[in-house]
Amino acid sequence: MSVTTQAHDERVRRMSPWRKLLSRPELGAVAGAALVFTFFALVAGDSGFLSFRGVVSWLEVSAQLGILAVAAALLMIGGEFDLSIGSMIGAAGMVIAIPIALYGWPAWAAILLAFGAALLVGFLNGTIVNRTRLPSFIVTLALLFVLRGLTIGFTRLLTGRTQVSGLRAAAAGDPLAALFTGSPFGIPVSVFWWAALAALATWILLKTRFGNWIFGVGGDAEAARSTGVPVERVRILLFMGTATAATIFAALQVLSFGSADVTRGLQKEFEAIIAAVIGGCLLTGGYGSAIGAVFGALIFGMVQQGIFFTGVNTDWFQVFLGAMLLVAVMVNNVIRKRATEAR
Repeated sequence: MSVTTQAHDERVRRMSPWRKLLSRPELGAVAGAALVFTFFALVAGDSGFLSFRGVVSWLEVSAQLGILAVAAALLMIGGEFDLSIGSMIGAAGMVIAIPIALYGWPAWAAILLAFGAALLVGFLNGTIVNRTRLPSFIVTLALLFVLRGLTIGFTRLLTGRTQVSGLRAAAAGDPLAALFTGSPFGIPVSVFWWAALAALATWILLKTRFGNWIFGVGGDAEAARSTGVPVERVRILLFMGTATAATIFAALQVLSFGSADVTRGLQKEFEAIIAAVIGGCLLTGGYGSAIGAVFGALIFGMVQQGIFFTGVNTDWFQVFLGAMLLVAVMVNNVIRKRATEAR
């Protein structure tokens, strides 16, 4: 290969550190998180935002959403959406609670049943999207209503109520339930789940062949298929991942609070997508990162709890959320343009 040809080969072309930084999808979310933290540290630092309890409170809110956002980010990078995860939270919670409360199942058996049901729902979502070629937005929106209706219907049929309580004693001492309860070192266990899932997702995206497949499917599914990528299998596994993340969220809530409610998870599907978009994932697929989703969820948690510490009416949180989404999409468009120019 001649020197001239090698100089024009993108695989060997050197990129400046600045252009490398601009090409990172999580850049906007990291800058946004630093800005939000600085703002609330100055405005509400004396009100408890910077205290240990204050930090734990916004970390816990961020972690619960972050568990969903990391899985949603992988799915969005793969070019799809899952709007059924909100209903999956309520359904999984009841699949855990009803066998324990009504039939005396051990907690570990009910938890395994819930994860099995989640994998089935994810498989169903992915299979329908693959077979019908309908947008995943429509397919999972339909599953959102189906799951919510089934959860409410079966719960009322079996218990006569929409809530199931009294699970705390049944879960005490259970080896599997212990993974979803407690606060090691004073930090809620959900934070450890969040960190572990983010590390796993980042490793998958950056270090494995499956990660390359996810980017390929989200960027151009037909081109990926022509190079041997099992597009349908990748989609199904990603949908199974989002349903599993929703079940982890449900297990954390049900076993920590000792109760389940059919309405749990309302609007979480939108919040997870918003966190992923704030974190740099493109709505068109093929671009994004799990780390970005982590910072997107962190911004979400800091704003939600930061407003509380400032004493401002929390009704204004929705205004902040909508504004952040709009700004994040605009920043992402700028970053994507610069990243494209940098190649």
